[in-house]
Amino acid sequence: MDEKLFLFNRRKSRVRGKIRSVSLPERPRLSVFRSNAHIYAQVIDDQEGKTLVAASTLDKDLRNKVKNSGNKDASVHVGKLIAERALKKGIKAVVFDRGGYLFHGRVMELANAAREAGLEF
Repeated sequence: MDEKLFLFNRRKSRVRGKIRSVSLPERPRLSVFRSNAHIYAQVIDDQEGKTLVAASTLDKDLRNKVKNSGNKDASVHVGKLIAERALKKGIKAVVFDRGGYLFHGRVMELANAAREAGLEF
């Protein structure tokens, strides 16, 4: 296995293990996935195994707002949108799942924007 992929998967499983210990039905998981071109976020209820809310740079609401969908500015828009949609559904507190990504750059911008928009984690 490639060394980078191995380290990524190890970080990812370590983060997920810690999250599962604090994830409750009243605190669903805010999961982040990023590719080179886009960033995706979804709020997941692990008890039911269902996605409650999702947002990404591919949403029609954001396509016109962001010029480049793979940068920090796009992450800020996705963070605000996911928080807005979660608050509409009555979700106020979540557990942040950064996956195997470092809490830096686009992942950090998404998290900070979601916090500023009213989501608690």
